[in-house]
Amino acid sequence: MYESEFCNVRYLDDLNVVLVTWKKFCSGEDYRKPLIFAVNKMNEHPCCNFVADTRDGFEDDPADLQWIFDVFIPLARRTGCEHVFFIIDRDNTLKNELESQTGELKQYFSVRPCFDLDEVKAFLKGK
Repeated sequence: MYESEFCNVRYLDDLNVVLVTWKKFCSGEDYRKPLIFAVNKMNEHPCCNFVADTRDGFEDDPADLQWIFDVFIPLARRTGCEHVFFIIDRDNTLKNELESQTGELKQYFSVRPCFDLDEVKAFLKGK
């Protein structure tokens, strides 16, 4: 498990997913280190998928967004990840931020917005 003031990252064995739960906005290494940890954890579990709980503290920083495209996506693809889930709030207050990432992500993964982890579970159990 990875824990910081900005997020925590954990592997959920029952779903074979890595869950990144953002607590508050961060950028630079504070944003990138947990995502690298997540990718490393995904490498340990074949066909592991990625879940980001964005309900708290998620905003786009242009440099980090470019890093997602240049570094995170290629690394995540190599893990066998097929699905990327974004847990969003019911009001979808982060719609613009998520749309800037999902366009690129959809070229390589199935990208699904969900309101909670139960929706992620239901989708994965139905596969």
